[in-house]
Amino acid sequence: MENSTILPAISIVIPAYNEEGGIVPSLKDVYEIMDSSSLTHEIIVVNDGSTDKTAEIAAGVKGVKVIDLPENRGYGAALKAGIRSAKYDVIVITDADGTYPANRIPDLVESLGNYDMVVGARIGKNVTIPNVRKPAKWALRVLSAYLAGRPIPDLNSGLRVMRKDLVMRFEHLLPAGFSFTTTITLASLCTQSLVKYVPIDYHARIGDSKIKATHAFDFLLLIIRTIVYFNPLKIFLPMGGAFFLLGISKFAYDLTIGNFSETALLGFITAVLLWCVGLLSDQIAKIALRPKV
Repeated sequence: MENSTILPAISIVIPAYNEEGGIVPSLKDVYEIMDSSSLTHEIIVVNDGSTDKTAEIAAGVKGVKVIDLPENRGYGAALKAGIRSAKYDVIVITDADGTYPANRIPDLVESLGNYDMVVGARIGKNVTIPNVRKPAKWALRVLSAYLAGRPIPDLNSGLRVMRKDLVMRFEHLLPAGFSFTTTITLASLCTQSLVKYVPIDYHARIGDSKIKATHAFDFLLLIIRTIVYFNPLKIFLPMGGAFFLLGISKFAYDLTIGNFSETALLGFITAVLLWCVGLLSDQIAKIALRPKV
């Protein structure tokens, strides 16, 4: 690897919940890849209150430090616990289920450069994603790209390299659940942080997935909430525009029948109220996000 001497030291954080069936090969892959590289590193497994032997098995893998949470708090909570305890300023996150290619970690770290975050985008040649998830993932990605104002090849990839200060900047916003990665992606893009996407493969997981179909609504709600926090005009301007068009349409119809109704007026008033709320929210967001001196 070229220029390895200038690459940063990294903390690899791996959340794990009831992964006793697949965690050993996953951790061994990470250890062997990192051991063969010249990167200074540590490997942290956060046992998220597993009810099986995940913690015991992980502790027996060479080169692994285990943080044992007393109860299951969620994917995001486990990541935050691991990141807070990390001793290096560059964080790598990946999963314990064998889905992400550990051999790409050095490449992603090398790609960091002046970026704030490098995301392993699951758009490589060999990507295994259940067909039932693809429509929802596509819809959420398109919506997020519109709201964030730039293309997002992969909204919630679990393999990424991030600067620790970026994570700590948004720690109070990052949820305890699976939407940690979605939130840090949108928060970074909406605040003009530098994010790079690098194509990777994605393998079939070992064991059962913890993500359910019902989580799609949770992701949708989270996307809207996050954008309202950072860029509320993206939400309120189109909503106001929709009501304004409804009011115009009803007003035009009323003219043809010679009877002006309250419905048209209500559409205009609702549009103005939404625009006013959007402008006020935008000012609040700018004040809240203003760099502290």
